[in-house]
Amino acid sequence: MSAPTLAKEAPASVDEPILRKPSARKRLVPYWLLLPGIIWLLVFFALPLVYQASTSVQTGSLEKGFEVTWHFQTYWDAFNEYWPQFVRSLLYAGTATLLCLLLGYPLAYLIAFKAGRWRNLLLVLVIAPFFTSFLIRTLAWKTILADDSVVVDVLNTLHVLDVTSWIGWTEGDRVLATPMAVVCGLTYNFLPFMILPLYTSLERIDGRLHEAARDLYASPATTFRKVTFPLSMPGVVSGTLLTFIPASGDYVNAELLGSTDTKMVGNVIQSQFLRVLDYPTAAALSFILMAIVLAMVTVYIRRAGTEDLV
Repeated sequence: MSAPTLAKEAPASVDEPILRKPSARKRLVPYWLLLPGIIWLLVFFALPLVYQASTSVQTGSLEKGFEVTWHFQTYWDAFNEYWPQFVRSLLYAGTATLLCLLLGYPLAYLIAFKAGRWRNLLLVLVIAPFFTSFLIRTLAWKTILADDSVVVDVLNTLHVLDVTSWIGWTEGDRVLATPMAVVCGLTYNFLPFMILPLYTSLERIDGRLHEAARDLYASPATTFRKVTFPLSMPGVVSGTLLTFIPASGDYVNAELLGSTDTKMVGNVIQSQFLRVLDYPTAAALSFILMAIVLAMVTVYIRRAGTEDLV
């Protein structure tokens, strides 16, 4: 009996693709594409942040010069003196964020599901305020909330100002230069930052899910509570963050629409930098605000239960 012959391995087909490892140059292409963005972040974010951190632990004056002495007591002194402005800033920003959510969600829902051919027009109207200056938009509210304006007359007729005066947000029949005016300005200026993420999240929802809910005899309220709102949570989280974070550090609305009793921490920082010229205190206030907002945002994202942000 002859020994079994070993089958020779068939030669590779000429048309079969040969997998080759990418060259070192090609592997570096993604990093080269990221390099401009990294440089931008380092130059315009990281370096100024490090500079402000060093400023916050300096002592001295503008005439004699400032010197890094690692004086961390500045943080405690700044917080101890201006903690009411921190509380006021978080309260105003939180109220404006809640109002933006209550106003923005129905509008985003309308654009996503009911607008039809008018969808693009409504989206343009949402972002239309961005076509003008932030300062001009805020100054317009001084006219809207003036004592003899139609808005104030309507609020008086509906006795809304009686309620807001009772809680201390307005003064009698006057709205301008009160907390209510500041919150109105914050709500108006940051409302688009709430609507756009909400619309994006709602627009992604598969319409067949709503049809399935109706087939299971779910009411519109149940469909919204069980299907629409949970699936739109990424937009809710993104919108609230995009609204609350800049609103908590804003100073333009409080400066133009408020009074000395409605100053936010942003106004204090601006004053310390440009008027008082106390740079260490201003830098310390900035870092305290950043730490507070960062802690609140971290807790909020974890409690929201979603990491799929729009």
